[in-house]
Amino acid sequence: MKRLKYIVLLYLLFTSITSQAQNDKTNHTDTTAIFKVSGVCSQCKDRIEEALQVKGVQAADWNLDTKMLTVTYNTERLSLEKINNKIAAAGHDTYTKKAADADYYALPKCCRYRELNSMADIDHTKDAAATASDNSTTHATTHYIKGVVLEEDKKGAFKPLAGASIVWLGTNTGTTTDENGVFSIQHDGERLVISYTGFASDTIAAFPAQDLKIVLANGTQLNEVKVTSSRASTYISSKDPFRTSTITQKELFKAACCNLSESFETNPSVDVSYNDAVTGSKQIQLLGLAGVYTQLTVENLPGPRGLGTSLGLNSIPGTWIESIQLSKGTGSVANGYESIAGQINVELKKPLTSERLYANLYVNDFGKTDVNLNLTQKLNNKWSTTLLLHDDFFNNKKLDFNKDGFRDLPTGNLFSAVNRWNYDDGKGLMSQFGIKLLNDKKTGGQIDYNESTDKFTTNNYGLAINTKRIEGFAKIGYVFPQKKYKSVGLQLSAFDHQQSSYFGLTNYDAHQQNFYSNLIYQSIIHTTTHKFRTGLSFVYDKYNEDFKTNNYKRKEIVSGAFFEYTYTPSDKFDVVAGIREDYNSLYGWFTTPRLNVRYEPIKGTVIRVSAGRGQRTANIFAENNSVLVSARAIEIMNGDATGAYGLKPEVAWNKGISVDQKFRLFNRAANLGVDFFRNDFVNQVVVDVEDPRTIKFYNLQGKSYSNSLQAELSFILIQHLDVRLAYRLFDVKTTYSDQLLEKPLTAQNRAFANLAYEVKGWKFDYTVSYSGKKRLPSTTANPPMYQRAGYSPSFVTMNAQVSKTLGKKNPFDVYVGGENLTNFYQKNAIIAATQPFSEYFDASLIWGPVSGRMLYAGIRFRIK
Repeated sequence: MKRLKYIVLLYLLFTSITSQAQNDKTNHTDTTAIFKVSGVCSQCKDRIEEALQVKGVQAADWNLDTKMLTVTYNTERLSLEKINNKIAAAGHDTYTKKAADADYYALPKCCRYRELNSMADIDHTKDAAATASDNSTTHATTHYIKGVVLEEDKKGAFKPLAGASIVWLGTNTGTTTDENGVFSIQHDGERLVISYTGFASDTIAAFPAQDLKIVLANGTQLNEVKVTSSRASTYISSKDPFRTSTITQKELFKAACCNLSESFETNPSVDVSYNDAVTGSKQIQLLGLAGVYTQLTVENLPGPRGLGTSLGLNSIPGTWIESIQLSKGTGSVANGYESIAGQINVELKKPLTSERLYANLYVNDFGKTDVNLNLTQKLNNKWSTTLLLHDDFFNNKKLDFNKDGFRDLPTGNLFSAVNRWNYDDGKGLMSQFGIKLLNDKKTGGQIDYNESTDKFTTNNYGLAINTKRIEGFAKIGYVFPQKKYKSVGLQLSAFDHQQSSYFGLTNYDAHQQNFYSNLIYQSIIHTTTHKFRTGLSFVYDKYNEDFKTNNYKRKEIVSGAFFEYTYTPSDKFDVVAGIREDYNSLYGWFTTPRLNVRYEPIKGTVIRVSAGRGQRTANIFAENNSVLVSARAIEIMNGDATGAYGLKPEVAWNKGISVDQKFRLFNRAANLGVDFFRNDFVNQVVVDVEDPRTIKFYNLQGKSYSNSLQAELSFILIQHLDVRLAYRLFDVKTTYSDQLLEKPLTAQNRAFANLAYEVKGWKFDYTVSYSGKKRLPSTTANPPMYQRAGYSPSFVTMNAQVSKTLGKKNPFDVYVGGENLTNFYQKNAIIAATQPFSEYFDASLIWGPVSGRMLYAGIRFRIK
């Protein structure tokens, strides 16, 4: 709090000085200005001050702690704009001038403040607007001393020392460094003793408001150091009140990641499986619930939803993704009311941070080819733009591992593009806007199917899905220059989604139009101990669906308001309490309360609890391909005329607790995380497939719940070898026709292991997953030849990849890999495959992979 007051005083001083300079302009030519300049270490300080060793500058001093530059200059020789330009040319962002990417990336890695974010995310906050508002001072006070401890290897490189001991001389008060070598200790003396096994101990003087950089190497302390940091490819910030797992590009590169669904192949929390045996569409499972209960957003704007749900994971190319944030539980009310199991937010490549050119070429032995090209151009100091292009082809009509006469994957072409723009006036006003295009054409079915002769006939079974989607988006934000904690932002998006499709003799044509807006204002109440966000939201959806001979139309308008309060009395404790009130044109008023608490009783131990409500409207046809790829009769039961398809909204309460513990294993940093979440449905649109002749949709009459328990351990086994192990247990049950039954096609047990080894530009990644048995819906009403066992077998899959980085100035990666190396795939995936137009045909009961071993190769090239 004292530091915040100090910064406020500096701003007042700056206002006073510049005002006085304006009043006395006729009598004085020297003036003093104080403004923020980004940097992280003493090397930055020297570089910033050296950049101002020019005629006209009398004095320049940059404060490492406050990031404020005090410069006295002659107004007749030099303008403040030129001063900002010189600092930016040295690679450092100023209050009004952003350094060019080329100048920024010319800095040593230890000085790249945009990545380091002030010493490895000590004051990390989740909210992007808050980050833009420079909330790095939120948790820091002059009663704490922060620093980083490093080692120097034989080649002269500096690496963080995790687990180093920091103790006040003559006391028992101490702490240890985290996985990035960073520590924070309350002031309790005059000298600190730093020790680490295998290194000579060191004792240094330390004072409040002082950042320390200590290098232990051969018993020597260096006065000038290069600060480096490393971060796990997937990490959870200990400072975030929401338990958000961030999946970085480093993690995404462990697999081919042709699209978003493949981005979770190395993540134990998310299951990805095929919806059915013929469309090639995939779905995710989180906390044992189908992916429709997980809110999918793209940069906190609505992602594939509604009609785009079934093919949504396939439509976001992996090469566009900068990072993924995965949160279990209901999350923040500012993001809406639909999250029930959790939220997946995808951050795309941005004009300010992405490479000038990024190209990727991928091919596999199934016959699939992906071509990706990202282009970024900085037009001037305020404007920059990025063009993201993706095209994939698949033309292998004979891919049929189980020899049932059906193509395992549909053939076709998917083209998508994004053009986005970024504007920053350097005075608090920022905006992003752009347009997205998608054109996806797929044809599948029996190997001998020919659309020109067999469409809507019983010659051969075929399907086609043609999707066209256009989307526009904009985000406008303003951070108040004199009150960085205060900001206002407006999020806008709209899309038009059209799908023309048929499945054998069944047609399904659908059209959705959507508009979304979210206005957010955030500030503090007296001090940053009390923060709040409030705002208004509006969602408009218009649906028009033709299924067989039936037409389903609806307009759904939801308008609402929300308020979220954050209480942070110390860096050990956070409470985030939110509530929103919305009015749905179909269902009326509803309230969404949510609560998240973080507590760090001791350094390295973080406990979080959460609870909240979620509500969504089910789209029964778009979300259930089993309706489309089977001969089952459709029954919508217990319906009325008011809701979507005559059904009530889905409502659930989510409760969760998690514990994350950092410790030492094999004398290296390790992390153990355990979480438990429970969902209880107040109402659910039950998809009942227990009768093989019908698929029934009805409102829940009885209990429906899910329990999810997961434990995850990550550690460094030997140098350069990262190990991640996980085990997950599900208990998911729903009432089907007055019977409480285990949810079908959901494994109770799953185990996971990932090994990642990196040395001298080589990267080796290996993932093995175990999936336990799954209950299958009853097929006893079928003839014996078309019946299935009550449970699927358990199975193991393995994925591996090897990549090599070549070149220095413009490096490129060559990679080869394989998926499903155990060559395990589901036999007899389609019931009555030889009789696709009979009443027994069903391609929806998929519990495992539908295709076998796949090998791939590719190349990535980038110009920064």
